[in-house]
Amino acid sequence: MDNVSILKELVQIYSPSGEEREIASYLCERMASLGFSVYRDEAGNVIGKIGGGKPDIVLLGHIDTVKGYIDVKEINGKLYGRGAVDAKGPFATFVCAVSEVKDVLRKSVTIIGAVEEEAQSKGARYIVDKYSPDYAIVGEPSGTNGITLGYKGSLRFEYSLKKEKVHYSGKDLTAGEEGVNFWNKVENFCTNFSKGKKVFDALLPSLISINTFEEDYTQSVVIRLNIRTPIEFDIERLKEWIILNKGDGEIKFIGYEPAVISKKNNKLVRSFIKSIRAQGDEPVFKLKTGTSDMNIVAEKWGCPIVAYGPGDSSLDHTRNEHILIKEYLKAIEVLKSVLISL
Repeated sequence: MDNVSILKELVQIYSPSGEEREIASYLCERMASLGFSVYRDEAGNVIGKIGGGKPDIVLLGHIDTVKGYIDVKEINGKLYGRGAVDAKGPFATFVCAVSEVKDVLRKSVTIIGAVEEEAQSKGARYIVDKYSPDYAIVGEPSGTNGITLGYKGSLRFEYSLKKEKVHYSGKDLTAGEEGVNFWNKVENFCTNFSKGKKVFDALLPSLISINTFEEDYTQSVVIRLNIRTPIEFDIERLKEWIILNKGDGEIKFIGYEPAVISKKNNKLVRSFIKSIRAQGDEPVFKLKTGTSDMNIVAEKWGCPIVAYGPGDSSLDHTRNEHILIKEYLKAIEVLKSVLISL
């Protein structure tokens, strides 16, 4: 089976977070046919291994997607479908590149297809203490010439308020209005903190959802929020500010991943630079405002780590998600060269 067919079959299997069983079964069968020793771990991750010895390289991708099915079709060299960019394109790049150079590798390569990255990173949290690689590559779209060195951190929390119902024509605020006021405080705080700073060094707030409810004598509001945080940020001080400014509301902190940034001066980065240039492109370093499984594993593993993969990340999660097939094939060549050179 050729490399494009593997990508198409991955994209054709709809696998939103929590529903990865079918795609995992496909990968176990397909990767075994390509020479991998493959199995599913207790979290449901697909683990494929080839080779042995040093260095020990881990390629960490994810096989789930956000919800929202997209008809899979190829038009003018573009493959449309949910996950084509985020992140089945990068994962297929891993599988194809490793399988094509397996006979010349004198090292250990492990490909991990993690589950639920788009939810709470269940798969990455399970494997973080089980591996200690010498090099790691995270499968996320960077473009064929992009080398992603860092991701912002992420604080997820919920504001809720339940109060006695007030008359809409009165002077008292409704629960919904109090919730909006809290959001405005958060937004203003982040704006003031971020003045004069680059995007990667700023606080970036998002109002994920807001819902209001009414019963006979009460009304309530629930707001889900996210704040993207910079490197070495004092998250405890931010939490303290949130608690001090919640008014009569209640705060539930759901999760936090610190920002991560890797160094450029190592053999992994140099190998990518050389390999990208060999394909006729000029390397570009990238810092992402989102998060990925790199946030989960980078500090614990403590090895050279980057994120790499074909695709335009601005298409992540959109109804127009698609990947350029020629870029996907070029990314395979880049990765093959990197794996050989390490």
